[in-house]
Amino acid sequence: MPLPDATQWDLVVQAVPAPRAVFGELIRQAGQGDLLHCDDTRAKILSLIVARNQLEAAGLAPEAKAINTSGIVAVLAQGQHVALYFTGHPHAGQNLSDILAQRDPALAPPMQMSDALACNFVSEFATIIGKCLTHGRRQIVDVIAHFPQPCRYVIEILAKVYANDAHCREEKLSSEQRLLTHQTHSAPPLRELKDRINDQFTKRLVEPNSGLGKALNYLLKHWDGLTLFLRQAGAPLDNNLCERALKRAILHRKNSLFYKTLKGAEVGDIYMSLIHTCQLCRVNPFAYLQALHGHAKEVLAQAAWWLPWNYREQLANAE
Repeated sequence: MPLPDATQWDLVVQAVPAPRAVFGELIRQAGQGDLLHCDDTRAKILSLIVARNQLEAAGLAPEAKAINTSGIVAVLAQGQHVALYFTGHPHAGQNLSDILAQRDPALAPPMQMSDALACNFVSEFATIIGKCLTHGRRQIVDVIAHFPQPCRYVIEILAKVYANDAHCREEKLSSEQRLLTHQTHSAPPLRELKDRINDQFTKRLVEPNSGLGKALNYLLKHWDGLTLFLRQAGAPLDNNLCERALKRAILHRKNSLFYKTLKGAEVGDIYMSLIHTCQLCRVNPFAYLQALHGHAKEVLAQAAWWLPWNYREQLANAE
C-alpha cells in the first residue's frame, strides 16, 4: 500500500481536529508548569532527508541536519503531568522555548530538568536548571571496570541519595519535608564526595584526561545542577520521567522506521502526546480518544474542558 502524499496528510490532519485542539491546549497548560523535563531522541522524516541531500548535492549547506523527536514532560501545580512530543529539526531546547512563550509572565520561572547537553536549554526564558543525576552516575558506571574502587565509592554515595528519596516517597512527604530530608541526610555525604573529588585532582591522584578523570570532572562541572534537589523544593533527582516518555517514540521508530512528511510526524506527535499524557494521568487512552471524537464539536468549542484529567466531568454533564 503506497504511503499518503502531503495533500493526503493535510486531509488526515484536518480529520482529527478535536485531538489537535486538545494538543494545543496541552501545550498551553505545559507552559504554566512548575517543572519541565526535556530530552531528544533521533528520528527520520523522509521529506527532510531528501531536501537535505538535494542541498548538499548542489553544494549548499542545509540550515539543520539533525532530525529529532523531542520529549517534554511538564508537571503542573495541581500535580497533573503533560507529555508532549515534537518531531523535526528543532532540538528540545527550542521546543521548550516555544512552550514557555505561552507562560503567564506573572508566574515565577519554572524548574527545568534535563541532561547537560547545551541543546536542551533555552536562552529566551529564565528557568531554574537541574541536571540529571543518573547521567552523572552513568559516567562513573561506564569506567568502573577500569577503576573499581574509586567508582564504587561514588556509586555508594549516590545510592544513599536515592535511598533517601525512596524513603520520602514511601512516607509521602511534602516537597518541603523532602527538601529538609535531603538537606539533612543527603547533603553531608555529597559534600564529602565533592571534597574527595577535589582532593584527588589537587593531589594529582587522578589523571584528568583518563576515563575516571573525565567522569569525576563531569560531576564537578555540573555540580550545582546535579544537586538542585538540595536547594529547591520539588526538584527531581534525574530526568528518568522524560527518558521513559521517550521510549514511546523510540518504540514507534523501531516499528515504523520513519515518517514520510512533516505532516505525518505532526499527526504522530499529537497522538503520542495524548496517549502518554493519558497514561501519566491513569486514564484509558482508547476511551479518551473515543470521547474526543464523539464530542468533537464540544471539544473544539472549549478544549480546556476536555483534558485527560477532567473530561469525565464533561461526559457526565452530557448524559
